Amino acid sequence: MEAVKEQGIKENQQKSQLIVFRLGDEEYGLQIGQIKEVVPTPHITRLPQTPAYVKGVANIRGNIIAVVDLEEKFGLKQEEDDSANNYTLVVESDEVKMGVLVRELPNTLNVKQSQIEDSANIIQDGGADQSYIKGIVKLDDRLIIMLDIFKTMSESELNGVFKNNKVTENV
Repeated sequence: MEAVKEQGIKENQQKSQLIVFRLGDEEYGLQIGQIKEVVPTPHITRLPQTPAYVKGVANIRGNIIAVVDLEEKFGLKQEEDDSANNYTLVVESDEVKMGVLVRELPNTLNVKQSQIEDSANIIQDGGADQSYIKGIVKLDDRLIIMLDIFKTMSESELNGVFKNNKVTENV
């Protein structure tokens, strides 16, 4: 019984490191392992026939990557000031490489597992695919929405624009 109790205590004390940034008026977080780097937003070249939230492509350290505006994708955009997107989070997996626009320099945050509420306990809408929301971090008077950045894009979007990196093959 003590071993089970100790295991539960250890799990609650395990920490996750997040990169926290704002979209609209809310704070969002990504596991630090999903982010390759944070850079000042370079010049973005618009691509024809792409969704409005795909701002185009940018050259970041010699790599051409697609850049998205999650505020626009999630319907959180409040004004049309593209100069407000000062930083780009470069995210990368084996299949996907893309940039995510953010307004201010993101912060890192260590959170305990016990501070993360599973999103399945909160979001009950069976009709909406909320699998990209991994959980909600509770910190005093702050709530931070944890995202799985790679699940924010549908499979067709990933195959069409972001596939590691089809953009680079066509440019």
